[in-house]
Amino acid sequence: MSEPLLTVRGVSKHFGGVKALQDVSMELHAGEVVALAGDNGAGKSTLIKAISGVYKADTGTISLEGRPVTYESPQQAREEGIETIYQDLALADNLTIGANIFLGREPKRLALGFLPIIDRRHMARAARETMRQIDFHVDRLDAPVSTFSGGQRQAVAIGRAIYWNAKILIMDEPTAALGVPEQRKVIALIKALKEQGKGVIFISHNLGDIFAVADRIVVLRRGVKAGERQASETTGDEVVGLMVGA
Repeated sequence: MSEPLLTVRGVSKHFGGVKALQDVSMELHAGEVVALAGDNGAGKSTLIKAISGVYKADTGTISLEGRPVTYESPQQAREEGIETIYQDLALADNLTIGANIFLGREPKRLALGFLPIIDRRHMARAARETMRQIDFHVDRLDAPVSTFSGGQRQAVAIGRAIYWNAKILIMDEPTAALGVPEQRKVIALIKALKEQGKGVIFISHNLGDIFAVADRIVVLRRGVKAGERQASETTGDEVVGLMVGA
């Protein structure tokens, strides 16, 4: 098998006397979806924050394409191609798709040959092309994202990551607040990302969603890796058993 996109080896993270992660290891390959499963407090959020530059691991190594990395900030991780999409999506509701894709990184053009202004046409073109890449078709490129459904908003957040060349997408409970049709839409988006060769880390409490998209399932319990299974070779009951220590 080819070299993993991401390798986590023996990572631990303590907050005072609380051991949030203890000696956790995992891998993620291109074109693969790895689900993180576990109860609240299992260490899932701490692990993704260690990978994405929010926290520094106390011990262990994180490698990207075989190269050990340490990030001082999430921005550094993003520049290396690691994008995290949290439940709140971090979208500016009053702005368009294009404006959200370029938020804080707006392209400029010169008006009258000398006056720098935001290049809204470029933003609209990029939005249309990016949405097409993830097979998401929206006519209202000039509409604020506040008018979109939950699944459409997820697509905008995913599109932003794709535009900025994310190799790894970390998705934290992407289907949690959605109805069934919207959940299906997000599952289809994740499958499209996989076909594009992206690596996806998928956190969910919904075992149905996990089995719908994951190639492998890593189970955490109280900060420790309780087990790892190929999704095709395990059952929901076994995963729950690992989660609760049965």
